[in-house]
Amino acid sequence: MTRAVNLRPFPPHASWTALLVLMLSASVAGAQQGPLAPWLEARAREHAAWSQDTVRGEEGATGLWREWTSREPMLPGFVPPSSLAPLIRAVEAGVVNISASGADNPVMGAARSATGSGFLLTPEGLVVTNNHVVARGDVEAREIVVRLSDGREFLSEVVGRDASTDVALLRLLGQDVRGLPAVYLGDSDRLEVGDWVVAIGNPFGLDHSVSHGMISAKERVIGVGPFDDFIQTDALINPGNSGGPLFNMRGEVVGVNTAIISEGQGIGFAVPINMVKDLLPNLSRNGQLQRGWLGVVIDEQSQVGTRAAVVKQVYRNSPAAQAGIRAGDQLVGVNGKPVDSYQQLLRKVTMLAPQTQVKLTLLREGESQDVVVKLTARPAQEVLSALSGPGNLGDFGLVLRDVSPEVAAPLGLEPYAGVLVSGVVPRSAAARAGLQPGDVVTEVNRRKVKDVGAVKGALERGTGAAVLLRIQRGERQQYVALEP
Repeated sequence: MTRAVNLRPFPPHASWTALLVLMLSASVAGAQQGPLAPWLEARAREHAAWSQDTVRGEEGATGLWREWTSREPMLPGFVPPSSLAPLIRAVEAGVVNISASGADNPVMGAARSATGSGFLLTPEGLVVTNNHVVARGDVEAREIVVRLSDGREFLSEVVGRDASTDVALLRLLGQDVRGLPAVYLGDSDRLEVGDWVVAIGNPFGLDHSVSHGMISAKERVIGVGPFDDFIQTDALINPGNSGGPLFNMRGEVVGVNTAIISEGQGIGFAVPINMVKDLLPNLSRNGQLQRGWLGVVIDEQSQVGTRAAVVKQVYRNSPAAQAGIRAGDQLVGVNGKPVDSYQQLLRKVTMLAPQTQVKLTLLREGESQDVVVKLTARPAQEVLSALSGPGNLGDFGLVLRDVSPEVAAPLGLEPYAGVLVSGVVPRSAAARAGLQPGDVVTEVNRRKVKDVGAVKGALERGTGAAVLLRIQRGERQQYVALEP
């Protein structure tokens, strides 16, 4: 006689062990009256418990693996991409192709042409691209033509460019330059390794080609310049993509495609858009990167798991000194953006033009505070030497030089007839008194001087009150009082 056994459907997620449990259960049902029944029941329970532990993802009898069986997503926030077509349709009109023609050698007249990409920054026709697309060295292209996605072409002019960051700002020319499909800029600081990105450009002259990939790394230094801070991506970037946009999945520009490694594939680099944001006002106003100067020497210190930008020295009469920054302060933020290294601080500050007010966040003895600093232009190296060196000359803001025969001859001066002012420190006593490079100091406190050593000696014999200088400027002589 055959006994009917009610077998449940085999679950699709079960392993071979679950099948064994079912087989054991069937054996138990077929031998309920036999001497093996208790043993078979015990084994069935053990195998059922072991199988259930493994399926739940908990450590089973062996602890060799885990399996996710929950209906909730294992990776919260992760949405697998399906089609990028809607994003591309929304943003591609803001991507432009650029053709530049000029001369490598103005004397020989060797013609040069270059093609690249760019994107519309404003509806009024401002365009961002790479510097190397529109210039080679100091020679700008004679003619720059920008073609839009709808086929319209415009001549353009260079508003400003900077070779150190490889960024250029163009302006379209013509009466029809209005209402153009400008893009939106994103926040490149929020990018994470693994984020999806799309590059659109003109590689090898192939109009509006699209490639996609992800962020491979951030803050890459590849030896291009002092402001290396590249986004690395495996979205294909080829010759002709230069200057084109790198979009995130919100359709925002997060980088300017700039460089590739010729020996490899899937290794491209883009300038972070936040760096471009810092640079654009400077380029728009000055036509080039006029670098702001803070006036500090930074010592980058390593802490547990982090770095720290600690002020090692503050130049006298510098913007930092005027704001009350001291040696030992740790600079942790610029205009609300965190910084933790010398390189980050350098990039943030030097992108800002002189006379720009910037808010710095610093830590002093464990307490956080904000200070407002008005940047100046970086002084000449000899002025920096005077600011950092000891002595009264630096206190007064004077950079002096002996009038040796070699110095005197081209200036039409008598050798050792005084001391040449070769530099004046901004905001110093000498600057307030109106001293200028080229002035010749002939007396200090009514004592004639013929070299720098004599000037230092006269200042050291002073009482600390105002110092009286007699200077010669061209054919005219006058007295100037310096307040220390």
